Amino acid sequence: MGVVYCVLYVQHNTRRSSLFLTLPRTTMGTHSKPHALLLARPGMGHVIPVLELAHRLSSSLHFRVTVFLGPFGRAMSSAESHTARAAMARGSFDVRELPPVDVTSLVEPDAAAVTKLTVTMREMRPAVLATALGMRPKPTVLIVDLFGTEVLSIAEEIGVAAKYVFVASHALFLALKVYLPVLDKLVEGEYTEQKEPMKIPGCRPVRPDELIDPMLDRSNRQYQECVRVSLEIPTSDGVFIFIWGELQGETLAALDGNGELGRIMRVPVYPIGSIIRPNDPTERPIGSVFEWLDQQPGRSVVYVCLGSGGTLSFQQTTEMAWGLEHSGQRFLWVLRRPTVRTGDVASVLPEGFMDRVGRTRCGSHKQRSVGGFLSHCGWNSTLESLRNGVPMVTWPLYAEQRMNAVVLTEEIGVGVRPRRFPTAEGVIGREEIAELVRRVMVDGGMRDKAREIKLSSERAWSDGGSSRLALFQWAKRFS
Repeated sequence: MGVVYCVLYVQHNTRRSSLFLTLPRTTMGTHSKPHALLLARPGMGHVIPVLELAHRLSSSLHFRVTVFLGPFGRAMSSAESHTARAAMARGSFDVRELPPVDVTSLVEPDAAAVTKLTVTMREMRPAVLATALGMRPKPTVLIVDLFGTEVLSIAEEIGVAAKYVFVASHALFLALKVYLPVLDKLVEGEYTEQKEPMKIPGCRPVRPDELIDPMLDRSNRQYQECVRVSLEIPTSDGVFIFIWGELQGETLAALDGNGELGRIMRVPVYPIGSIIRPNDPTERPIGSVFEWLDQQPGRSVVYVCLGSGGTLSFQQTTEMAWGLEHSGQRFLWVLRRPTVRTGDVASVLPEGFMDRVGRTRCGSHKQRSVGGFLSHCGWNSTLESLRNGVPMVTWPLYAEQRMNAVVLTEEIGVGVRPRRFPTAEGVIGREEIAELVRRVMVDGGMRDKAREIKLSSERAWSDGGSSRLALFQWAKRFS
């Protein structure tokens, strides 16, 4: 292809700011509206879906909505505060940041992220209760994030009529979660040592190499916390899930009351995706990478971003650089420092590689010129890619991302992945990276499938669409 167009961005930490946000609202009739209280755990990857759900409840159903943000253990960054304000500007709802809780005496310093999250959410129950009891009008429905299921136990004290769990992921993830207590009794030894995939009634079997992080070590405290969460999900009155009905119909059918997992799920599942943030023109600074993207041919650029927490080793960063360059495709790479700091980030790149350094956020695959996405497979990023019809090179790093990668490549058919999952110990070579990038950019069948999924996601929220019907059917309970 002649010259390879390359733009490299180095993403830095942002300034911190505090947050207590309330938008003006009209008062007429607000006391007669259902009042939904949403609880989000710390972290932007968790907060964004909850804010989008809040927007949907307020704008589509005209609910009164209040979002409680779990304590971040620090002041919110300016980017986090901006995201909250942008979401609120599109709807009429309140966002309140709960006071921090000290869990240092309750978890080990090196405790896994799931352990820290669940313990933090557990310890914030008194603050949730006290704040909710002081609200006027009082909440009528409680919706908690997946890791806040212990807050369901105080729903009666809050005085809500119903309580729900919001799972910002896909149907197979939910199926594995609710079936985990059964696996805990049936499977002997470590899940990772099993010779055969784990069978989940009505669903695709899950292989040991795609398990979610808490299942990798049954002796770790995060596994016990994960099992507890799995047991608490069916104590709710229902579950919202971040997909639409046509995307994983068979798995959703298994979770249905009449399905093979119905006796374990026990409560209805409401697939209400795809809900994603719209483009924000204020995030296009003059002279930014967006201008470069606007100048490229349609669907010609591979966007490379491993999320807000995705970093590579020194050697893997070097191989990634060579692989992208050897692919012969235009690309945009949001690059972070390698996991082992070695001075300037440019020192790990091939000579002459860095054409431009700047600052951006992970969201550019909404651009017309982006035709492929090399991603960590976080579900927010995955949904944006699906919603925009962009096939993916999957590069899972942690949490449930390995399972997401398999869903994308084997179930939905809009992605490719390396022959083995990326790990801290191993390195994916430049030749394989180059081949994967070329495949998502030239495979006509995969690109057609991605466009089909895009249209499907648009239909889900059109008049009579599956997600719209699911949300409005749920809302009838409060009319």
